[in-house]
Amino acid sequence: MIALVQLLVKYAFLESFGVSFGLTTLQILILILATACIAAAGNVINDIYDVETDFVNKPGKIIIGKSISEKTAYNLFIVLNLVGVGLGYYLSYSVGRSGFFSIFVVISALLYVYASYLKQTFLIGNIIISMLVALSIVVVGIFELLPVITTENRQTLYTFFKIILDYSIFAFIINLIREIAKDIEDINGDYKAGMRTLPIVIGRERAGNILFVLSLIPLFVVSYYVINSLYKNQTAVIYFLVFIIAPLLYISIKSFSAKTKKDYHHISSILKLVMFFGMLSLLLYKYN
Repeated sequence: MIALVQLLVKYAFLESFGVSFGLTTLQILILILATACIAAAGNVINDIYDVETDFVNKPGKIIIGKSISEKTAYNLFIVLNLVGVGLGYYLSYSVGRSGFFSIFVVISALLYVYASYLKQTFLIGNIIISMLVALSIVVVGIFELLPVITTENRQTLYTFFKIILDYSIFAFIINLIREIAKDIEDINGDYKAGMRTLPIVIGRERAGNILFVLSLIPLFVVSYYVINSLYKNQTAVIYFLVFIIAPLLYISIKSFSAKTKKDYHHISSILKLVMFFGMLSLLLYKYN
C-alpha cells in the first residue's frame, strides 16, 4: 500500500501536470524502498511485542516463536532499519537536503516506541501510528517539491503540496478509525496483556459509540468535497460515490450495530479498502 501510494503521488498526480520535479525514477524507487524497509521493521518489532496478545487475538497468525525465532526477528528488525535509514540518508544527500535524513530516523524510532510502549497507552499509540501512515504520503511531497522550490514556482508547488496533504489527512483519519476498530476487536487479548486501549479504559460499548461518531467525519468531509470541488467532473463524482462514500456510509451503519469481534474485523477490512480506493483516486488526475 505504501509503495503504491508513493508511486501514485509521483506518476499519477505530480507527473500528470507535466512539470519537472525533484526526484528521478531511481530516487523515487530508493524512497519507496527506504520507507518500505522501515515500515517492515516496524511490523517485525510489533509482532515481537504482540506475541502474548496474538495468542488470544490471532492464534493462527503467530509468526514469532513459530515460523522464526525471536532472535532472528530482532536481527531482521535491525537489518531492515539499517537498510531503510541508510537509503534515507543517501537519498537526502543526493537531493541536497541532508537534514531530511532525520525524517527516516524519527519514523524508525517512533515505530519502535509505538510497539514497545505507546501501543499500550490510551489513544496515543493510535494517533502516532496514524500520523506515520500520513507521513508516508507527505514524504513524497517533501522530497519531490521542497528541493526545487523557487520564488517563481512557490505558489504552484504549494497547491500541489496542499493536495498531497489533503490525501495524508484522509489517510490519517481512516487509519485512526481502523486502529480503534482493531482495538475493539482485540480487546480480550489486550486486556490480558495489561494494555490500556480505548475500549479497555472506557468499555467496549462506549468505544463502539465513539467509532460510530468518528466514522461520520470522513463521510461528511468527503461528501462536502465532492459537492463543492468535484461536481463538474462526472467521472470523479461517480468514482467517489461508488468507491468511497458508499463504503463509508456502510461502515457508519455497521459501526452503529456492531457487537461481535467478527463485526469489528469486517469494519477494519472495509476501512482498508476505503484507504486503497482513496489512494487510487489519484489516478483521476492523470486520466481525467
